[in-house]
Amino acid sequence: MTINEIQDEIIQEFSAFEDWMDKYSYLIELGNELEEMPEEHHNDQNLIEGCQSKVWFNAEYSDGKIDFIADSDAIITKGIASLLIRVLSGKSPDEILNADLYFIEKTGLQQHLSPTRSNGLMSMVKQLKLYAMAYKSLNQK
Repeated sequence: MTINEIQDEIIQEFSAFEDWMDKYSYLIELGNELEEMPEEHHNDQNLIEGCQSKVWFNAEYSDGKIDFIADSDAIITKGIASLLIRVLSGKSPDEILNADLYFIEKTGLQQHLSPTRSNGLMSMVKQLKLYAMAYKSLNQK
């Protein structure tokens, strides 16, 4: 699936919920389903700056694609990380760098998160794009 197809799927899933309490519950469910991150990846290098809660992302590059894993000490944040992984993991650096992550706005996520969580979400997106930029530059040499 393309990044946009995955985003459209997420938008559709969120539209099935009437109110934001149900959407938060869905985010919590997604966070609970997130693959467990090995303890060795819970380090300062993987810690996302700018998040109120602790969020770690690890990226691994293989066969031209980047795979992400994540964890957080806050369950809603963990659900948000899960969505980002679903959209961007397994994609090439160029796909990630060129991605317009419109699902964030179309699901209402950015508007319904607290300002600190919204800033944290943008910090996560920025970090994932930085990983993509780094892997792209390493592989152009």
